[in-house]
This record gives sequence, structure tokens and C-alpha cells, in this order.
Amino acid sequence: MKTPNSSRQSPKAFTLLEMTIVIMMLLALIKIGFFTSGKMDEWKLGRAASETLRSVYSAQRMYLADNPTADITKLTDTMLIPYIPNLKIQVPPATTLVTALNTVKPISGGSLSFSIIQSPPTLLQNGLTYDPSGSNKDSLWDVGE
Repeated sequence: MKTPNSSRQSPKAFTLLEMTIVIMMLLALIKIGFFTSGKMDEWKLGRAASETLRSVYSAQRMYLADNPTADITKLTDTMLIPYIPNLKIQVPPATTLVTALNTVKPISGGSLSFSIIQSPPTLLQNGLTYDPSGSNKDSLWDVGE
């Protein structure tokens, strides 16, 4: 006599609970990916700002080394541009000569400017020092001390 053994039958489909768990795990992984990507973009902006500020700081020091009697509070962009390392200046007939320092993009939008009348230089937004990292020793958004 044969008795049907229902406990040995393998399931042929996923249950609703299993599908829900898989979908929730995928959504969590996607959310983590977007969060990490956003933080990575902020870090890249900070790193680019740091490199630009270091270039301006180097130009500032080289200019002051060549002109030891110059007053730092009277520095202008045009004085520092020839001293910026790795700056590619196009010469005529191309009419795009560099007339200002590189631009730096802030995290929240808007515009930033350099304060080169102090050493080390800083970034300014609306007249205030811009450093969203909150530290002047992390090498992001600043030259550090």
C-alpha cells in the first residue's frame, strides 16, 4: 500500500513572503548605493577644491619669494596667475588667455571666490569663509595649517 508523502514534495514557486524579503533587500542595497554615490561626489568636490587651493597657495608663496617686499594684502589674481603650477595658458591666435584663478564648485550650489590676501588662502561664499567639512586640518576645502 502506497501512501502519499506530502512532506517530500519540493515547492515549485516562491512564497509571497520570500519575494517580499528579496525585494526589500534589493531596495536596501540600492538605497545604500545612492547614499554612497552622493557622499563620493561631495568628497570629489572637496578634493578638487583642496588641489586648487594648494595650487593657489603655491603660487602665492612663489610670488612672495620672487617679490619679498610685496604686501600680501595687495595681491591680485593677475599677479598670481603666472605662478600657478601646471597652468596651461593658450597664446594668440587663440583668444582664451587665463585672466582669473580656477573656479571651485561648492556642494550646495552658488559661487565661491578666493581670498588671496591672507596666507594660506581660503574660499569665500558671500564674504564668509567656506568650509563645509568643519575642519581646517582635513585637507578638504582648505589648505590647512
